[in-house]
Amino acid sequence: MIVGVPREVKTHEYRVGLTPTSVRELVSHGHQVVVEKGAGLGIGAPDALYEKAGARIGGPWQEAELIVKVKEPQKAERAKITSKHVLFTYLHLAPDPQQTADLQASGAICIAYETVTRQGGGLPLLAPMSEVAGRMSVQVGGTCLEKERGGMGILLGGVPGVPPAKITILGAGVAGSSAARMAVGSGARVYVLDRSLDVLRRVEAEFGARAVTVYSSRDAVEQHVLSADLVIGAVLVPGAAAPKLVSRAMVTACARPWPRAAPVMRATFPSSLPTMGSFVFQKTILRCLRSQRRAIKRHRSAAIFFSRFVRKNRFRLLPTMLSPACAGG
Repeated sequence: MIVGVPREVKTHEYRVGLTPTSVRELVSHGHQVVVEKGAGLGIGAPDALYEKAGARIGGPWQEAELIVKVKEPQKAERAKITSKHVLFTYLHLAPDPQQTADLQASGAICIAYETVTRQGGGLPLLAPMSEVAGRMSVQVGGTCLEKERGGMGILLGGVPGVPPAKITILGAGVAGSSAARMAVGSGARVYVLDRSLDVLRRVEAEFGARAVTVYSSRDAVEQHVLSADLVIGAVLVPGAAAPKLVSRAMVTACARPWPRAAPVMRATFPSSLPTMGSFVFQKTILRCLRSQRRAIKRHRSAAIFFSRFVRKNRFRLLPTMLSPACAGG
């Protein structure tokens, strides 16, 4: 199979669909790889590294059958997609009806990473990005609490004689659990809210008394959001936009500013858009991690590859995997 790796054209997107290491693995299993010129520069991988790994620098849209990307195709890219292509990337179609219509009109097979489901449930291709976003949310949130960043000058773990910060995590899936690991490690007081008792039991089994589990209700969300120093939104509804759990009135009622980190598509706060970085709403610092995650470009590019292809016989089975029956999203 001929695999194509175009350069990402979305604003502030520095990742790449395949790293040179990924290319070497695919080539060793008999596949050809065509990489667009400069595709890997954002992660510090020049064209020479791809050529050394066995790729050819050329036009992936013209030459390849399988197009491997990171982000949803932009308008200019969608014009290049034809019925001969299999597109493999994050699509996030729920909030983007125009993209959905364009992809349907192209006749291509479009596989969305975020909707590929393993037997027994779970989203294995979304999981590594959720892990990155969850861990990063605590790191970024702690920075936002610093006075020079607009926060109240609060240290997550506190010091002897001064209590630690309170971190409230909405959602205990992959992103929320990853955030909880970082939050517990920081020494903060951690509260995790979810509507699944099985998920809350897993959190309790892992962290014990270091993280308090709370069944998510309107009253519980309001109580623990208003009393928190840092709130992390990590609620996922597969294939749909995240619910707005935190209302404008709730933000306005906050007694002190707190930063917000929202992993992946989980915009659970008012006035937040995925393209935003930090902004202030009603004296509250909101941080949108969907754009911020691109800063961890090298880890994320490698994680995407490992989650997609590094399984037993996965390389040899590529043509079978990409049959129409496998299409999703």
